[in-house]
Amino acid sequence: MKSQNRREFLNRLGLGVAGAGLGRRALADATAVEVRNGMPYRTLGRTGERVSLIGLGGAHIGSQPTVAESVRIIRTAIDHGITFMDNCWDYNDGQSEIRMGKALRGGYRQKVFLMTKIDGRTKVMAAKQIDESLRRLQTDHVDLMQFHEVIRMSDPERIFAPGGGMEAMLAARKAGKVRYIGFTGHKDPSMHLHMLHTAFAHDFIFDSVQMPLNVRDPHYHSFAKNVLPVVVEHRMGVLGMKPLAEGMIPRAGNVSAIECLHYAMTLPTSVVINGCDSVERVHQALEAARTFKPLTEEQMAALLARTAPSDADGRGEPYKTTHMFDGTYHNPQWLG
Repeated sequence: MKSQNRREFLNRLGLGVAGAGLGRRALADATAVEVRNGMPYRTLGRTGERVSLIGLGGAHIGSQPTVAESVRIIRTAIDHGITFMDNCWDYNDGQSEIRMGKALRGGYRQKVFLMTKIDGRTKVMAAKQIDESLRRLQTDHVDLMQFHEVIRMSDPERIFAPGGGMEAMLAARKAGKVRYIGFTGHKDPSMHLHMLHTAFAHDFIFDSVQMPLNVRDPHYHSFAKNVLPVVVEHRMGVLGMKPLAEGMIPRAGNVSAIECLHYAMTLPTSVVINGCDSVERVHQALEAARTFKPLTEEQMAALLARTAPSDADGRGEPYKTTHMFDGTYHNPQWLG
């Protein structure tokens, strides 16, 4: 696709900002790929860090029958060039971090860009969870720590308030426990925008923002249309999650898993985080990464057309429309 046509197409999707907004250089920087040993890598926004275009999701780690199987999944991913590791303080009651910590022994920690998340909205709770995550992961620092599940309009104010979670996060960064700071959410683009603008009002720019980016997203409460332009414009790292919508898209039969991943990779994503509950799923992700070529305008439009009739009301993305995936809704004590 010619660069101008690509730009026009992304603008039609809502992935551009008129006038002085998202420029060609910002878009080009966000989508530039370096390939090493068959694995594409992109730059994580203004951090300058190179990360694999496919990341290993942490929510599915810890669900295996044995620790050994979880370790095998993680090390298989790393051995084949996946460097971005996703995790969270609350995944599988801490087992995801514990098992990843075991997998990263023996020199593996030095091979990865390690990210985890916390739920704490108060300084006290956030500090406690940061230290617990470090102990479980068996490391003295993580490369990226994110505020998890910004799914309430009150979350930004709580995080940035005096005595809020941001104070703990900044203290952890100063102490060398955290290198970069971001946030995640999957509910509504307006909540992401509120978090971003609250940060701007406090003269703070996040290093990364995590959001659902998949072929269903543009049809309902779209993060791609509403949040992605702001994030790319400010050169924050884009962490795309739920590329398969928890597996619901390929199970529906109209878009394959590889097509889902290629769609998310074609967007200005720094990394596409893919949940892998088996070694076979890791190899599927590796195949998607190694065969990736940016989709054309026609290919992108065709994929969206296949999903449009059934996804206009959000039922195809229950993490947006229900509390099924809201851990902190069911466990508000995690917030502090």
